[in-house]
Amino acid sequence: MILSNVFLASSGPAELYVGPIGILSLVTWLPLVGGVIVFFLDKRRTDLIKQFATLWMTLCFLASLPLVLMWNYDVRGLQFMETAAWIPAIGAKYQMGVDGLALTLVMLTTFLGPIVALCSWSYIEKREKEYYALLLIMQSFMIGVFAAADLFLFYVFFEVMLVPMYLLIGIWGGERRLYSAIKFFIYTLVGSLLMLVAVFKFYFTAAETAARYPNEVRAAAEVIVGNNAPMRGMVLEGIETSRRAGVYRAALAGGGTYDAEPTAYGTFNIYALQAIGSARDGQGNPLVPLSLQLWLFAGFALALAIKVPMVPFHTWLPDAHVEAPTAGSAILAGILLKIGTYGFVRFNFPMFPDAALDARVASVMATLAILGIVYGSLVALAQKDMKKTIAYSSVAHMGTTMLSLFAFNPNGINGAALQMLSHGVTSAALFIMIGILYERRHTRQIADYGGIVSSMPAFSVMFMIATMASVGLPLLNGFVGEFIGLRGVFEANITWAFWGTTGIILGAAYMLWLYERVFLGPVKNPKNADLPDLNAREWAYLTPLVAAMIIFGVYPKPLVTLLNGTTEVVVRQMRPNYFAQRDAARIEKAAVSPTRASETPQ
Repeated sequence: MILSNVFLASSGPAELYVGPIGILSLVTWLPLVGGVIVFFLDKRRTDLIKQFATLWMTLCFLASLPLVLMWNYDVRGLQFMETAAWIPAIGAKYQMGVDGLALTLVMLTTFLGPIVALCSWSYIEKREKEYYALLLIMQSFMIGVFAAADLFLFYVFFEVMLVPMYLLIGIWGGERRLYSAIKFFIYTLVGSLLMLVAVFKFYFTAAETAARYPNEVRAAAEVIVGNNAPMRGMVLEGIETSRRAGVYRAALAGGGTYDAEPTAYGTFNIYALQAIGSARDGQGNPLVPLSLQLWLFAGFALALAIKVPMVPFHTWLPDAHVEAPTAGSAILAGILLKIGTYGFVRFNFPMFPDAALDARVASVMATLAILGIVYGSLVALAQKDMKKTIAYSSVAHMGTTMLSLFAFNPNGINGAALQMLSHGVTSAALFIMIGILYERRHTRQIADYGGIVSSMPAFSVMFMIATMASVGLPLLNGFVGEFIGLRGVFEANITWAFWGTTGIILGAAYMLWLYERVFLGPVKNPKNADLPDLNAREWAYLTPLVAAMIIFGVYPKPLVTLLNGTTEVVVRQMRPNYFAQRDAARIEKAAVSPTRASETPQ
């Protein structure tokens, strides 16, 4: 039975009613409930705490599976929608819903949950109750970021999830944990505050725009909702609320009266704001002026670029990775970095399309992405610490993702989304496996290893698969996203594509060199001769990660199909004529090809 009952009211097309408890809220808040329960457990019962947290994380993953099993591939846009009043004074609502992109990231989050809990059993040796409670609480906030359909609600999740990660690094991290935790918090908080300013500026601008151009905005909404009637109700309701607020304010400012019900607040509905931001007049001009779009784009982009992180806003990442506990590094690389790239697709591109497409902005963003690829790869080559190598590789991989996004075409955005997912699995696996070595040897220095394959053959095979997935070997998950993404970049700019491919070459260099120094050759240090291979618990959490790398490398079609709907909508919002021009070019090519074939000598 579908738990989220969504239907349009017969009284009007802009009204939306939703069942009181939906499956998306269940998936979002179930980890928080588990975290609260952990706080009431006896802190001396450490085994019980570990077992309960892991089983609860597993339950959260199982609870999220119906999202995939009940997904309707024939409907564009949001599914499992929910809405309820929250802060009426400003028009903020508790609105939830996921499209194809958000669904994949929610599933990635719940998939990694039990894995990071299980890998912490022997790593965390103090204050276990607080540690596992924070892991569970943070999972709720991360899911909320991807599931929020209200911009103010998104911002609350976006900010609050910083606190558990700050505590995880600051309490259970390495020797420089406080420095790293404070640096992480300050970087992300400064960016977030600038984004908040942009959020409220656009909130008021949207009301004015919707009041002046209601028909154009509603036409833009149709691009977003397609055949999704419940989503149409949610979006039109948001547009109407914003329009009424704009008319009301204009009447007050002009000293007039407003006969309808007074409405001083606008809307924070993400998709209504997308419609307003992407709407155009009859001549194709944006309703929100380019000069304003540029400032709003910058406010959002800075906060998201810090999250990605893009060069030069990346310096918090290596410190945070090195000092964080294993689970913290896995969550940071696997999920938190993806919030930055997700934000560009969800906010910057559809809300401020002309700013994103501006040649100056695109050039700057592509240049920063290329710098991240080259710089991150070269610095990864120079590292002596395994964790730092993978940390800087994340800078390079996320640079490739950003470069693919700014191709502004279906291949680029699809490839970027696939890279987000594949990097989430692969980087989490690499950090977790480095944690396994650290538990045995209490060092992450590459020079302290060598010849590990002789004492840990099964572990060496697992690490090799993750290494090849990171490099982008065909038939593993890393290949598909990189190939499709760079295909999109090549379509947009050959020079960008050239620099993008350097990331593949340099990635192979630093990852294979890391593997050679740690695993191959003779055993130079006697401490490495008798290291125990994988135990049953380690097999339990590494096997799903490696299986995901292989399955989605061999058969990526379900993911591509799931992401296509989101990608197409974003491209239509940014480049309304893209698909018409592409189809016309294909028709012209098909018309020319038979003629050329008939002229070919037989």
